[in-house]
Amino acid sequence: MDEPAQSYPPSVARLSKTPSWVMLGFVLGALFVWALPQVERSVSPPPPVAVLKLSRPQATEIEAVFAVWGRYAVWDNDVTEVALWDVDKRSYSICYEVLRNGEKMYFHSISSLTRPVLTHGLPDSSPLLFTETEAMRREWLRQVDLSLRPTPRPAGQP
Repeated sequence: MDEPAQSYPPSVARLSKTPSWVMLGFVLGALFVWALPQVERSVSPPPPVAVLKLSRPQATEIEAVFAVWGRYAVWDNDVTEVALWDVDKRSYSICYEVLRNGEKMYFHSISSLTRPVLTHGLPDSSPLLFTETEAMRREWLRQVDLSLRPTPRPAGQP
């Protein structure tokens, strides 16, 4: 038993250096977190969202316009379709189906016109587009075609 006797407490030179490095890492990490810019943790409400409300004109508007321009309407079984000029969109995009019952007119909004648009006999300044039936359109085109044909001249005339 020739073991050298160990003396307690061990000398500082013989102690492990590992706990010192762990403590140094912990302190440096804490300093780093402390040095980060502070983020405000208060929750602010999101900014209000702008809502664009698209609305159809009031019923009185189409009634007033139709009262002035309705004489150009082409009726089929007391029903016609019209498109009102939309000032914001700069197009005829507000469409109605109009039902005539005697002197009363009933307006029903529709998404688009389903009949051919009347292209003849209307002033250019009309705030309404009017429609006609397919049969009326074919008849008008036939008449235009006949009127554009040259009239045959009798033989012997220049």
